[in-house]
Amino acid sequence: QVRLVESGGGLVQAGGSLRLSCVASGGTFSTWTMGWFRQAPGKERAFVAAFGWSGSNTAYADSVKGRFTISRDSAKNTVYLQMNDLKLEDTAIYYCAVSASPWAAMTLSMYNNWGQGTQVTVSS
Repeated sequence: QVRLVESGGGLVQAGGSLRLSCVASGGTFSTWTMGWFRQAPGKERAFVAAFGWSGSNTAYADSVKGRFTISRDSAKNTVYLQMNDLKLEDTAIYYCAVSASPWAAMTLSMYNNWGQGTQVTVSS
């Protein structure tokens, strides 16, 4: 059974940084594409970033390009999301997810296992 546990969320001032982590278990991490999504109050869950297992390809939402970086450590079965220059609109619950796609999938329906999420709050 796939299990994903996110951590690293918290309260940060605008312009600050946070690093989220997601530890995966219950399968073969090296063949999983890992994604980060976020859901703000009253909004639908939205794609943030993904790291495909085939060719180490990555993808980002336009709103986070140049500020967020996704990476993975196969030895630790962990995917990270480094978030810099945080803005008020980055406030959301951030979810880690697994996809069987070999590429950095950007579509929510491509992911079939989800973590419980970690809250990120950016204050002015």
